[in-house]
Formats: sequence, C-alpha cells, structure tokens
Amino acid sequence: MEIDNQTVNIGPTLSFGPEDLKGVANNHNDALVIRVMVANYDVARIFVDSGSSVNVLFQEAINQMDLGQYRIEPVVTSLFGFTGHAIRPMGLVHLPLTLGKGNGRKTRIVSFIIVDAPSAYNVILGRPAMTTFMAVASALHQKIKFPVGDQVGEVQGDQVIARKCYVEEFRIEQKVARTDNVDRPGFAGMEKFNLIEDTSVTAEEEIEEIMISPPSGMVKIARTLEAELKQLLLECLQKNKDVFAWSVSDLVGVHREIAEHKLNVIKGCRPIIQKKRHFGPEKYAVIKEQVDELLRAGHIEEIHFPTWLSNIVLVPKSTRK
Repeated sequence: MEIDNQTVNIGPTLSFGPEDLKGVANNHNDALVIRVMVANYDVARIFVDSGSSVNVLFQEAINQMDLGQYRIEPVVTSLFGFTGHAIRPMGLVHLPLTLGKGNGRKTRIVSFIIVDAPSAYNVILGRPAMTTFMAVASALHQKIKFPVGDQVGEVQGDQVIARKCYVEEFRIEQKVARTDNVDRPGFAGMEKFNLIEDTSVTAEEEIEEIMISPPSGMVKIARTLEAELKQLLLECLQKNKDVFAWSVSDLVGVHREIAEHKLNVIKGCRPIIQKKRHFGPEKYAVIKEQVDELLRAGHIEEIHFPTWLSNIVLVPKSTRK
C-alpha cells in the first residue's frame, strides 16, 4: 500500500512493508484498535473504521472525561447504518485529537458525534478523522501512518485489546438482540459481529493451553506473545511448576488461619435448613467425586445434625464438564 506525495502533495510517501509486520500475529483478521490522546485524556479502545462516514464518541467514555470547557452542539439528523436502522445522536463536540509521539506527534481538532449506546469501544475514528490527519490505516499491518512535516508519524494497533473488544461487542450484540428482539442499529461501515458462523465466541480464542506438568498441569497463555517472550515464559513456568496447585490434593496442609470461610449471620436469627434435593445418578456421581476429593485433602469434614444446611449446586464449566 503506497501513496505518492507527487500525486496528492501531502508530504512524505506513506507506505507499508514487511518491516511493519514485526510483532504482528500471522494470518490474523483483527480490527485496528488503537490508544491515543483525546482532549488530553489517554483513551484506549479506539476502533479505526475507514468505512464510517462519522467519528463517534460514546457517552460512557464522555462520563469518564471532564469536557466542561467544550461546547456540545445539538444534532438534528440521525445516523444510519448499513442495516437501514437509525439512531439519534446526543450531540456534536469538537475535540483535540493527538496521534503519535515525540517528533512524530500531530494534533488536530476533530468533530465527534456523541452516541449513547452500548459498545465495546470508546471511540470510532472514521473517514473524517483520517482525512483530517491525511492518514493511511492498514489493519493487516496493525498500524496508522500520517505525515508530520517531512516525517512519517505512526500509531501501532493492539491486537490483544482488539480481540477482547471483538468478543465483548459480540456479547453486547447478543444481549441487545435478546432484549429487543432486533439487531442494534449499526453505525456507518461498522462491522456486524453476528455474521460469524460460529456464534459461540468466547475469550478462549485469545489463549492457548500448554502442558508443563503431566498429567493435569495445563496452563493458558496468550496466543499473541512473541516467540522469544513465549519461550522465556514457558521456561519460567516449567522451572517453577512446583509452586502451582494442580489439583485439590496439592493443597493438603493449608492451615485454617490462612483460609477459612465463615457465615456472617445475625446473632439469634433462625437457622435455614433446606429441604433435601434429589439429583440424577450422573449428578450424584459427580458430587461424590468432588466431595471425596475434598475429604481426602482435609478441606472439609463430616458433621452430624448441622445447624445450617443447604443443597449442593452443580455449575457447568465452559468446557461443558
């Protein structure tokens, strides 16, 4: 991707090459999410969307910023996404936006449409902001480049945050769809996460499991770690694997002064004893296995005629176990 300054006369040539892929995960499809200064606030979770015809600032982000010195102007028109739905903006505000650092730093006044809607992002930077900075974005290279005099300024994307936003945005979409029985209005050019074939998206896509202490010593680490850092981390975990408790039985000998649960109840109140609940054979087998393991480890002990009594509650894990 290259823009020639002789063609549009905006300064130095803005180009992306193999060197810009250093530190970027291979074969990714991540959105470009950056962290920059907005009105002298360090704002994370900024989604760069070259398909959006407006810059969006979400109300939840504004609530964490003191923008008293900036006038919020009324907006009459509505925003329309590619789904055809409309959303009424809360207003329009002009704020200083700073991209880059040091000699590659550039500040411009950018107009933001204020939207009160749930989102994983704080800001959406659309075409107006990119044009104002004469910037070029590359999701592949996870980077924005823009001219600063005769130099080139850069802003690096954060793939870890991008993937967290992806998962969070998908969950928001699902929650709103369940509540309203309709899709949330999409912003101009903003990708719709419910187009994913596998709707059971979880944060597990950000991690990978590594065995460091067979048979049960599994650890989870980020997939986006650089090869050298990943190797150092695994060596450290392997060297110190004895400090981990891989099962309940590994915690034998923990004194009650270190960990002990108590019921904080009002003195003199009537004890609650639940009626015994019946479980199926499969659930009884799971309960027995867990109770026996805790008994062997000495974490619990059998008592007769309890003052308080509640039934066991089985909670399924994400692994469906």
